[in-house]
Amino acid sequence: MADVGLDGRVAVVTGAAAGLGRAEALALAAAGADLVLGDVSPALADVAQEAEALGVKVRTVLGDVAETQVAHDLVTAAVEGHGRLDVVVNNAGFVRDRMLFGMSDDEWDSVVRVHLRGHFVVSRAAAAYWRDRSKLSGAPVYGRLVNTASEAWLFGAPGQPNYAAAKAGIAALTVAAARGLSRYGVRANVICPRARTAMTAGVFGDPPAAGVDPLSVEHVAPFVAYLASPAAEAVNGQVFVVHGGGVAHLAPPTVARRFTAAGELWTAEELAVQLDPYFAGRDPDDVFAVTELLG
Repeated sequence: MADVGLDGRVAVVTGAAAGLGRAEALALAAAGADLVLGDVSPALADVAQEAEALGVKVRTVLGDVAETQVAHDLVTAAVEGHGRLDVVVNNAGFVRDRMLFGMSDDEWDSVVRVHLRGHFVVSRAAAAYWRDRSKLSGAPVYGRLVNTASEAWLFGAPGQPNYAAAKAGIAALTVAAARGLSRYGVRANVICPRARTAMTAGVFGDPPAAGVDPLSVEHVAPFVAYLASPAAEAVNGQVFVVHGGGVAHLAPPTVARRFTAAGELWTAEELAVQLDPYFAGRDPDDVFAVTELLG
């Protein structure tokens, strides 16, 4: 039987005070993992109490996840407080939606900073710990990195150029981490969750009055717990869309068509001759976007 338990493991979860982060933290706790929870909200203490009621040990770190010191504090709290670090779930973030032509510098910088830089500094701190442990022991270690992107970068969300760009960067960061850290025993994967949270309230609205909410965070949390578990040993460098009882594994981009210059160098005229007929009459919505996920 697949080993999905996390007894004796230690997990860091960022953005854990509410929404997806809270659900993910509680799913990891239910699987047996001791926790270090990070957020800027004092509500983190309430989530810690919920997790402790499940029988695990919990530490909290209040602070801006994009700050290098906070990232180190999260890893230190795991290693010094619980004796080790096995799992990192990067989830913290927020949105500042605006069309590109109306977006301010701060709306761009703040979203990219918290999402992309926040993922980077925490992932870097964890990666350094796992690499050092592997080199010290001379063998691979147990490491699981679960990063949170979004369908916004797959769709090219027109009202979220900052958020979409940050989430695309997170996916690229994670694949690079998967390729660079696998030799040390680390597995790194990306989830693109579709869930009803405070951050998406303006997008998805209220939940249905009856029945299971297809956009409940409870559809996402078990998949994160799976990726954190020994059962997911063979899963690395992958991107998944998760919602409503479904998990979609995305294929890498493919080459649709190659064009070759007749001589040593292209000319603009030759490019027009080759490319114009290829793109003529194309549906204007046929762009580099995974729109079939909307179905």
